[in-house]
Amino acid sequence: MNKTLVVYGSTTGSCEDYAKRIAERLHAEVMNISDVDADKFSEYDNLILGTSTWGAGELQDDWYDGLETLKSANLSGKTIALFGCGDAEGYSDTFCGAMAEIYNAIKDCGVILIGSVDASSYSYDDSEAVVDGKFVGLAIDVAESDSQTNERISKWVEEIKTSL
Repeated sequence: MNKTLVVYGSTTGSCEDYAKRIAERLHAEVMNISDVDADKFSEYDNLILGTSTWGAGELQDDWYDGLETLKSANLSGKTIALFGCGDAEGYSDTFCGAMAEIYNAIKDCGVILIGSVDASSYSYDDSEAVVDGKFVGLAIDVAESDSQTNERISKWVEEIKTSL
C-alpha cells in the first residue's frame, strides 16, 4: 500500500473518531484539515477525506478553508476516498450531504476516486452525496449503533485497500 493520509474536519469529535478508526485499519497517518497545507498533500499517494454534515447539508467549519487548500494542491494522479458522517433520522433530507462539497471540488482534478457505497442500505430521504444510486464515499450515520458503524468502516476499508 502506498503512503496514505486520512484528513478530517470535526466539531464534536465524531468525525475525528471515525477518521482515527479508518487510519488505524489502514496503518495511515491522520490529521485535522485545519493542520494541513497544500504542500502536505504532495507527500501522499492516497488521501482519505472526511467531513461531518451540518444544518442543511453544509460542510464542517474547518473544511471551508480546507477546500481552498485542497483546490490549491496538485492532486492529479492521487487516489482519493471520501467519508462523511451525518444523522439520517434528524436530517434525513440532507444526510451526509457535505461529502458532495468535497467530491465536487476534486472530481475534475485528475484524481482517482474510489470507495463509493450503495445507498440502498441506508434509511434517509435525500442526499446531495448520492450519484447514480451510490454515496460518493462511506456514509456514517452517527445515530447507528457503534457495532454497525464499525462493521461499515471495516467493510469499506477492506474494499478500498486494494486500490491504495
